Amino acid sequence: MTVRVRIFLWLWSALFSLGVPLILAYLLLRARKDRAYREKLLERFGVYSEARPADVWIHAVSLGELRSAVPLVKAFLAQNKRVVITCFTPAGRQEAARVFAQEIAAARVSLVWVPLELAWVWRRFLRRFRPQFGLVMEIEIWPRMVFAARAASVPLFMCNAQYPSKSVARDSKGLRLRQHVMRGFAGAFVKSELQARRFEAVGVQNIAVMGELRFDQPVPPGLVRAGLAARRALGLETRPVVAFVSTIEGEDAVYLEAMKRLAARRADMFFIYVPRRPERFDMVAEQIEAAGFKLIRRSAGFAETLSETEPVAALPAGTQVLLGDSLGEMYFYLALACRVVVGGGFSPKGAHNIIEPLALGKPVVTGPETFTIEYPFEEAAQAGVAQSVADVGALVAALDSATPPSEAQIAAFFADHAQSVPRFLNALPSTLAAARRGSGGA
Repeated sequence: MTVRVRIFLWLWSALFSLGVPLILAYLLLRARKDRAYREKLLERFGVYSEARPADVWIHAVSLGELRSAVPLVKAFLAQNKRVVITCFTPAGRQEAARVFAQEIAAARVSLVWVPLELAWVWRRFLRRFRPQFGLVMEIEIWPRMVFAARAASVPLFMCNAQYPSKSVARDSKGLRLRQHVMRGFAGAFVKSELQARRFEAVGVQNIAVMGELRFDQPVPPGLVRAGLAARRALGLETRPVVAFVSTIEGEDAVYLEAMKRLAARRADMFFIYVPRRPERFDMVAEQIEAAGFKLIRRSAGFAETLSETEPVAALPAGTQVLLGDSLGEMYFYLALACRVVVGGGFSPKGAHNIIEPLALGKPVVTGPETFTIEYPFEEAAQAGVAQSVADVGALVAALDSATPPSEAQIAAFFADHAQSVPRFLNALPSTLAAARRGSGGA
């Protein structure tokens, strides 16, 4: 560890310690809308009611990262390994609790909040769970997490990682502290050769190309069947249905304007609107109604638990929008749709996961900010199964196109990019051995 990094860590720890009251206030403020933020709060300080040793530690900060981790967790469980999962957001934790309910009950999976960025808290976590190695999904760079694992001789890897071009440009300026912290990882399992070169260029060692885990995510057949049943029951089989999914703050106006223009062109157009965060459900419902649309909410118009039986006899007269105000049911909404708009692309934060709609053979459109999903978006665009548009006019034109890519075209693209879990498992022993020899630091 260089002197620069030591000084940075000391300053980071001092600032974070002083900021703990503000962090707690933030969590309690979020808890006013989602009480899960205040549940088991002591876990964030390394205090656990139960803490069984684990073979593998996986950190999935939120819902998207957790979903990408599911195939890996299942692969480790198939090898009879015990797994501890850490999350920061309730959405990620709730999904993990749902997907791995049986394994949690059988003490094969532990699920806790990620520790706060304090050295002593991280030491408590690592002493209690004693993982053989850790995997941080995507690219979460937390200095104390990285160097606490290193100090405890727990090899910690970035997994399913990519280093977007905008992040490279930003991190390459000034003191380049983020890149110095990256070098503290034991290594990285990355999405493509391009990403491998980027990480290698900033000094990360022990890099293996694994592809994109989301291509190996299991598709829940029950949700798909429920979506298809609802499509029949709601009379949507002969109507054009566009789903706007994972939408975030700042882009609702673009999507609502696109919906208005599309509805003006085709009276039978139907829309599905799924905000990314549950805190936005009510606000988005108000915006949709203020834009002149009649909506039905998933929470009000369907049985609490989706099934393959037809959920309603028909849509209420004049209904144009289904608001997806639920968690963990993305494939239900996608099964209802003909075309999908993935959110984030009209925000500086960047577009979200395009793989889930492609898994169901749905063509994808997103906004201009695709740097967050360079892989696989560039490959999907070249294959003609995904499209980036610059503004609302281009979005309407893309959604109104009479010649979308075929399901066979999408399936061929998907097959070309699957099997990331076997590639990861094949690369893990040698990459882990190299890290333990000290070449990557762990």
